[in-house]
Amino acid sequence: MAEKKGFMGEFKEFIARGNVMDMAVGVIIGGAFGKISTSLVNDIIMPLVSMLTGGVDFSAWKWVLKEAVVDAAGTEVSPAVSVNFGTFLATILDFIIIAFAIFCLIKALNKLHRKKEEEPAPEPPAPPEPSNEEKLLTEIRDLLKKD
Repeated sequence: MAEKKGFMGEFKEFIARGNVMDMAVGVIIGGAFGKISTSLVNDIIMPLVSMLTGGVDFSAWKWVLKEAVVDAAGTEVSPAVSVNFGTFLATILDFIIIAFAIFCLIKALNKLHRKKEEEPAPEPPAPPEPSNEEKLLTEIRDLLKKD
């Protein structure tokens, strides 16, 4: 009869599996890489593109659907409603960089696997040379067969 495990026992078994731990490490590293990629896009690439386009700030690119409402004192009563497509473009560029990095990593891993598969198996060692006694016994056997 199978042993019944409680919820916590099943959870411990699930967590202890190797591929779950590998996945957790991958998610953590992926999150960190995402931050690096976002910083690359926002802090390096977009300012360079902005400079090349005459100082246009992509994060400021937006379509204002509804202007902000400001009272007589100058305080904002309701914020503006806008479609921030400049930020969206930066996010798309961020995604493309991450996708390209993952593509390069998988391509390198596939190449490594193909290289391992292509390596020929080492040839088995040649059988050892027969000893002098074996050679002598073989000669005697052959002579006896002739008679």
